[in-house]
Amino acid sequence: MTEFQLGGESVHRISGPDMCELLAISPAALSDLKKRGIAVRFGHDAYDLGATVSAYVAHLRGVASARGGEEHVLALTTERARLAKEQADAQALKNAALRGEMVSAQEVSQEWAGVLRQVRARILSVPSRLRAALPQIGPAEVAAIDREIRTALEELAHADD
Repeated sequence: MTEFQLGGESVHRISGPDMCELLAISPAALSDLKKRGIAVRFGHDAYDLGATVSAYVAHLRGVASARGGEEHVLALTTERARLAKEQADAQALKNAALRGEMVSAQEVSQEWAGVLRQVRARILSVPSRLRAALPQIGPAEVAAIDREIRTALEELAHADD
């Protein structure tokens, strides 16, 4: 390390390897600090000790306090709030399910499919029940009623197409 005067102030000049040893970092880390403007360089393999250490300490304080500037703090706060809301929503859903206030969409779908199968079976049985209950209706009329019922059910099945 050497000391020299710059603009009336004493400046301490230190080599790259000595800076790495002082800061307990690798040469690659020092190179990264140099690229980011934290390590203040005088020239080839020469750094301003005071300015570099001050900038490095400020950098470490920012990292330790999870600050990368106001924008970063606001973004982090927003993300934390969003995460807290999502966690609260997830817990509310679990609690509602445990209390029996919610059912799964799959269970509802299966239950409705069963109900609709029963409705379809009963409607399709109408022509044969009419034939038994009303002997005066002929086979042609029963067949016509059966066709109309099947057509109506087919139209309902494809109503969303």
